[in-house]
Amino acid sequence: MNPKIKEILEWLYCIIIAVVLALIFRYFIGTPTIVQQVSMKPTLEQDQRLWLNRWSRTTKTLPKRGEIITFEAPSKKSFTNSEIDKNNPVAVYDNEPTNIFGKFTKYVLEIGKESYIKRVIALPGEHVEIKEGNVFINGEKMEEPYLQEGVVTDVTGVGFSDFIVPDNTVFAMGDNRTHSTDCRVFGCIPLEKIESTVAIRIWPLDKWGKVD
Repeated sequence: MNPKIKEILEWLYCIIIAVVLALIFRYFIGTPTIVQQVSMKPTLEQDQRLWLNRWSRTTKTLPKRGEIITFEAPSKKSFTNSEIDKNNPVAVYDNEPTNIFGKFTKYVLEIGKESYIKRVIALPGEHVEIKEGNVFINGEKMEEPYLQEGVVTDVTGVGFSDFIVPDNTVFAMGDNRTHSTDCRVFGCIPLEKIESTVAIRIWPLDKWGKVD
């Protein structure tokens, strides 16, 4: 074989291995991301950089209350009175790819996939009530020190305000309650749709560290 061709093939081989290893690390271990939404203000601001921990997805572990997670955006983000099922408050995902290439493109390369970032409020089996501008878990008012003073939590229009969190799902909301499309509107997030938990903020440097 021509030495130049052999050298090119060796480089291609190394590049392919590096890309595969990077994709494996990104999918199973962790990855950086940029905050693009305003729904988590004041905790997270637009254009801040975060490091996401994806090990919980790999181990299929439910996040804890108070953790900030990213998850695949539901395909249905609003309901009419005739469509909503308050006895089964689970987000709808009905646009799943049907072939291997489509799944690889969406879930590994993350092309054409929309994600949300929110805070876990309630866990499986817990009774959630949103009333009087607050959140009640199993009848007790939830203390939320991460919210700005004066923030009111409510459900406008058709949504979920009094329900039991189903098995293997979590109920999550943005800290910027009046500007957050979240589980109040589309229902609880199944474990298999949770992508990661926020590990640390890596930018700006003066805010580097764990996010509460």
